[in-house]
Amino acid sequence: MNEEIQMILDDARTRMEQALEHLEKELAHIRAGKANPRMLDGVMVDYYGSQTPLNQVSSVSTPDARTIAIQPWEKKLIPEIEKAIINANLGFNPDNNGDIIRINVPPLTEERRKTLVKDTHREGENAKVSIRNARKDANDYLKKLLKSKEISEDMEKIGIDEVQTITDDYIKKVDEGMENKEKEIMTV
Repeated sequence: MNEEIQMILDDARTRMEQALEHLEKELAHIRAGKANPRMLDGVMVDYYGSQTPLNQVSSVSTPDARTIAIQPWEKKLIPEIEKAIINANLGFNPDNNGDIIRINVPPLTEERRKTLVKDTHREGENAKVSIRNARKDANDYLKKLLKSKEISEDMEKIGIDEVQTITDDYIKKVDEGMENKEKEIMTV
């Protein structure tokens, strides 16, 4: 296969992989009723004047399915961590005993579960749009190469077919990720 076509395919594959990774990050933030340390990934703590991710100033774990435990490395950070969790607007009320901060993750209502499934589908559609945009850009570039006579019509057809195969693979991965997240959300 032509070197330029291979570069186009690699670029499209990279962009589609990035869309999939972004989807996985977004789905991790959609809570499914079970405690997960990744729920707090976006929480930034004021650590000696600079905003630092929570997981860099403490140990975050899940002792059971409904509890997140945060063990700060410095006890004087407890109020800062509590404030950061509240300000992150995640709907959690941190509770501390002087050593550890605990967050009880409440069970989800049926209505809230349906809303979260809609959020999951919206994120999935955004990922699919990104994947389709990568496909369109790759196909446009292949057409440009054909027009400038750098590749033959057969090579363009092979390239377009390969781009479509890659696109189908990534769309399938997005669908699987959304399906798994939906099952996780709807499981009581």
